[in-house]
Amino acid sequence: MMHLEHINLVVLDLAKSLKFYQAAFPHWQVRGSGTGDWYGKPRTWLHFGDNEQYIALSDHGEGQNRNLKGTQVGLAHFAYVCDDLKGLIQRLQKANFSPHIGPTFAENRSNVYYLDADGFEVEFVQYHSDDPSIRNDYTSYISG
Repeated sequence: MMHLEHINLVVLDLAKSLKFYQAAFPHWQVRGSGTGDWYGKPRTWLHFGDNEQYIALSDHGEGQNRNLKGTQVGLAHFAYVCDDLKGLIQRLQKANFSPHIGPTFAENRSNVYYLDADGFEVEFVQYHSDDPSIRNDYTSYISG
């Protein structure tokens, strides 16, 4: 068995990035942090998550993220499964974050996409069944 342990994002401002992820994942915490350099450029990094998974953030980013409407090679989005999509949307709204796409409420699943402070697109999905044949039925699914 395998599972994704972490994703590593290079960002412009750790505090702005952390604000979004803390609103989305209120049960997560900063697991560790430090400073160093990345090929000669100073950086501060932190790991934000729980005992099983985390998001690594490093603040040595420069420039803009890829155009999500374009066809450049790069990260399109990453997604997390949640149990309460409406509650997540309310938490993010309270922290002044608005959906980028959606939300979409469909028979088999509901989802919403947000942009974090650096333009990474993050999808949150709630499945309405534990049955894989229903969860993976994309005929009634509208994707962003």
